[in-house]
Amino acid sequence: MDTREPGAHQRADCHPSDGRGGDHAKVEATETFLAHRKLLFTVAYELLGSVADADDILQETWLRWITVDAAVNEPRAYLVQITTRQAINRLRSLKRRRETYVGSWLPEPLLTTPDVAADVELAESVSIALMLVLETLAPTERAVFVLREAFGFGYDEIAAAVDKTPAAVHQIAHRARRHVEARRPRRAVTARQAEATVAAFRRALETRDLQGLLDVLAPDVVATSDGGGIKQATPRPVIGADKVARFIVGGLTKNDVTLTVEPTTVNGSPALALHVDGVFDGVISLHVENTRVAALYFVRNPQKLTHIESETPLTLR
Repeated sequence: MDTREPGAHQRADCHPSDGRGGDHAKVEATETFLAHRKLLFTVAYELLGSVADADDILQETWLRWITVDAAVNEPRAYLVQITTRQAINRLRSLKRRRETYVGSWLPEPLLTTPDVAADVELAESVSIALMLVLETLAPTERAVFVLREAFGFGYDEIAAAVDKTPAAVHQIAHRARRHVEARRPRRAVTARQAEATVAAFRRALETRDLQGLLDVLAPDVVATSDGGGIKQATPRPVIGADKVARFIVGGLTKNDVTLTVEPTTVNGSPALALHVDGVFDGVISLHVENTRVAALYFVRNPQKLTHIESETPLTLR
């Protein structure tokens, strides 16, 4: 792959150099970068599923952006191209690392602002359920799908980011869309219905009510937990309402712990923060279909729980 900045080979007026000339140019460059930082973070996070890696990509993007020694006609598109290319390279190395991950791997959950939940497209694009489906795509396919379907970039803009022709990008987008549509969870219920279902699940969880859990879980519910080899978690997903309910109640009863469950919003969807004996233990994200919990994602790995105390702003624009 071409190691030059994405899009540099298409713009005669835009050449990387040792730095922007003058303090004023650097101030303008900084202001431009900061104006698009929320967007760039959202792109990187949707591609990587990791806050730490997304932050690293933004740092790399900034270092490359500050060396562009010419006017850029479309800074937003150019910055997204840099971010995407760096994220693709990082994603390739992450793929190898995740193959040796202990137990099930889940995306890093984010405590999101209310506007994320209110934006249906944004909430779906950063949902844990969809991001797990995106993990089944090759890095370039994932980048093309995310940039096209979530952010609405044109084929020419995406082509510059992934170093492909627009025609090739069109084919990749079609293939990736078909792949995702065959695997993505069905659209969730309304926000109010989802909140009611999560509230019912919370009550059953707090009271260790086996029948209450069975009433709110879909028959084919899948529960996935991520401890990262640091905290105890099931090595494989638990499937089926009876198994999931008994696993939850059995674990709480066996350990005889005091459980506190607090409602929160993670990745734009209703979720629950768990405290065991007064100590924060993890986050459960729930995917609701037909007023039942169809999927349950329990993140206990403490390395993935550093961004749920303060809200993270996200945007598709």
